[in-house]
Order: sequence, then C-alpha cells, then structure tokens
Amino acid sequence: MSKLKSLEDLKRYREQAKETIKARKTNENLLIVGMGTCGIAAGAREVLNVFMEELNKRELSDITVTQTGCIGMCENEVLVGVKKQGEERITYGNVAPEDVPRIINDHVVNGKIVNDLVIGKPQSK
Repeated sequence: MSKLKSLEDLKRYREQAKETIKARKTNENLLIVGMGTCGIAAGAREVLNVFMEELNKRELSDITVTQTGCIGMCENEVLVGVKKQGEERITYGNVAPEDVPRIINDHVVNGKIVNDLVIGKPQSK
C-alpha cells in the first residue's frame, strides 16, 4: 500500500477496504474444523479428510470446508463448527470420523442439529 497523501486517497482506500470486508462476509455454508495442535493430536486431520470425502461422495458443492486454530477448548477436540447460510454457528465437540456422515446428513442436509455432539450453540436453538 502506498502512502495516503490526500483525503481522496483515504476515501478510495476506505472503499477498497469495504469491498474486501464485504467479500469476506459470505452467506455460504461453512464447515470449520479446529486444526490447532490439540485438534491435530486428537484426530482433526482425519476428521477433515472424512468431511471432504463425504461431501464429494454426496456431491455437495455449496459447502466450504475451512480450518481454524485452537479456540481454547482443547479437552473437546476434535471441534467442528457448522455455519449454515443465514443461521448462527453450531459447534460440535469430540467429533470422530464416524460422526461425520451423521453431521452432514442430519445438520448440513436436513437442518437437524446433532444434539449429543453439541458443545456450543446460540440460546435460540
């Protein structure tokens, strides 16, 4: 970034920043897997791979799988967040590879939260 030398430069920079932020705020469906060292040690890499395989098998292409670092709940690893379009994020804990098909089928596809794995959800759910 070059130096801002005028009010017009600042306004232009502000508009560019707004567009960048707007691009980050998506309404897409997200699966977020905790990939901190604690998550990886608990099996997050395998869980992530099973999510990718299961989504490919079901041809679900409108879901973005992403990773995050440690959020300080290491005792509940593997952590998985499901953020569906227009809804608040649900966090699942102690997720094992064999839980992945159920999370995808029940929550992602059919909108039914898998309550026995939930460790965090909005008060309204």
